[in-house]
Amino acid sequence: MARDDEFSEYVGQRRTQLRRIAYLLCGDVHKAEDLVQTALLKLYVAWPKVRRAGNVDAYARRILVNSGIDESRRPWRREAPGLDGVDVLMDEDFGVEDRRVLIEALASLPIGQRQVVVLRYFVGLSVEETAADLHCKPGTVKSQCSRALARLNDLLTAQFRAVGGTDR
Repeated sequence: MARDDEFSEYVGQRRTQLRRIAYLLCGDVHKAEDLVQTALLKLYVAWPKVRRAGNVDAYARRILVNSGIDESRRPWRREAPGLDGVDVLMDEDFGVEDRRVLIEALASLPIGQRQVVVLRYFVGLSVEETAADLHCKPGTVKSQCSRALARLNDLLTAQFRAVGGTDR
């Protein structure tokens, strides 16, 4: 029972954060919920080992990233999602002026760049922590991050101009 209680407490504290990370990784509310369910199932199975190792959050993030990659490779996941106007964006607590534009720009990034941006800037991990989560070198994180931020800048600047904004 102690195992279940510990796991339930962890899920109660981290579920919202895991949902947000999953949503930023895949860009779809329903896929994000599926990713979180998959991650929690895998985390529960490995709970005693992960708990002893001590870094449960890193393990959970890694499961989300790997599950997202696995799901994107499945052919039925390449279909277009739901009905337009019916699938609404998640209600987020963080203050972004236009979440839809940001999420679309983030979703247009290659998966590796998207993972780096989410872990570095949304989760707030250091370069080394991100590299450890993604099982790559810190230099890879830095280069992916640089490319991703440049691409996001281009996309968001173009979007800003398209709606009549001016450069500062």
